Amino acid sequence: MTCNNRWGPARTCGPTSPSQRARASRVLGGRKSATKSAEPLPEPPEWHLDGARLSAFGSRRCPLLGLPLRCVPQRPQLVTGSRFLAFLEQHCPITVETSYPTLWCFEGRLQTIFQVLLQSRPLVPYCSEVLQTPDGGWLLLDCAEQHGSSQYPDPATQPIVLLLPGLTGNSQEAYILHLVDQALRDGYRAVVFNNRGCRGEALLTHRAFCASNTEDLETVVNHIKHHYSQAPLLAVGISLGGILVLNHLARMGQAAGLVVALTLSACWDSFETTSSLETPLNSLLFNQHLTAGLCQMVDQNRKVMEKVVNVDFVLQAHTIRQFDERYTSVAFGYQDCVTLAEPRTKVDAIQIPVLCLNAADDPFSPVHALPLQAAQSPHVVLLITAQGGHIGFLEGLLPWQPCYLSHLFRYAQAVFQHPAELRGLRAPSPSQGGKS
Repeated sequence: MTCNNRWGPARTCGPTSPSQRARASRVLGGRKSATKSAEPLPEPPEWHLDGARLSAFGSRRCPLLGLPLRCVPQRPQLVTGSRFLAFLEQHCPITVETSYPTLWCFEGRLQTIFQVLLQSRPLVPYCSEVLQTPDGGWLLLDCAEQHGSSQYPDPATQPIVLLLPGLTGNSQEAYILHLVDQALRDGYRAVVFNNRGCRGEALLTHRAFCASNTEDLETVVNHIKHHYSQAPLLAVGISLGGILVLNHLARMGQAAGLVVALTLSACWDSFETTSSLETPLNSLLFNQHLTAGLCQMVDQNRKVMEKVVNVDFVLQAHTIRQFDERYTSVAFGYQDCVTLAEPRTKVDAIQIPVLCLNAADDPFSPVHALPLQAAQSPHVVLLITAQGGHIGFLEGLLPWQPCYLSHLFRYAQAVFQHPAELRGLRAPSPSQGGKS
């Protein structure tokens, strides 16, 4: 069955196969701290952040319940410049509202694990498109749209949400399905950028994906803008996808092709992430599983891989760090792909507004790994919740319905409905200082 419309070439349409659905994995996170505000804000004291206070965020215990204080409803912490803060307070109030995490998921690892086990999987009618890459490879894009949107009747200007899944993830992950479903409900067109090899397709070259290499993302953005040059484009990157988005923004500046971006559980400091994932419990729960998925992809594409890397040596990797040393650095020609991948040092280069959600209890990265310098950037917002784990953010007693991630999608409404104010964020006044 084919789907022909203005998007481009004909594409196979409909749900993916059961074997492709089974290829579910998770992603990556990160963080440093925050600086004090240059002038006081008309908010309660908890809005001011310093490094010690943010590290203690959610670590105290509730005297009545005896549970960690992060399990008690709290307002998230915001780290940003004053203009972006004012925009969010006015048009995206969820960023300053109290969150209600699932009480019995009182630890970040529980949030991370139960998100995978409990979240429902809404049915999304994808149309899949094959996109050729300049190096002879290919990408699979899964597209979804609601025809006849009352809010955006002109397809040429209908907003587009580009979603980037996490490490080895694809368009069938529960968190992606919920975000796509929410995008369709809001009248947007959704496109999921599956990294090479993550939808079960055979690789045509030895290159799969790397967080520090944004060439494939640039190809996808240019492809979308070629077909819909007048449509505003929002990129949503989850974990590894968030790193790609941030690196793309830092590399391309104003020419990134996006009006705005959103990252969820992105890793800011690769060294802190790998160190946290190599602690005994995190290694058992996450690191070994993710590494096994990466090795499986290499083994399935042994024929093209063995031209460049020692496949048997790669398959002996037990951690993501070892896999990067044995495959990623070699395949992409990097001496140190881990350091190149981290966006923590690139905040000042970002010139497109981006909202970055991280949880203080993310097991993939300790809270001190978030970038303090975001407080001095007019374009970057850190939204930090006390609880949420890694791509968890479960809410309510029975958290199988849409969670905080879907609710945060109101950010898309804010930026699409108030483009003039958003453009004003790109021209900060010289006197603007860091706020939180």
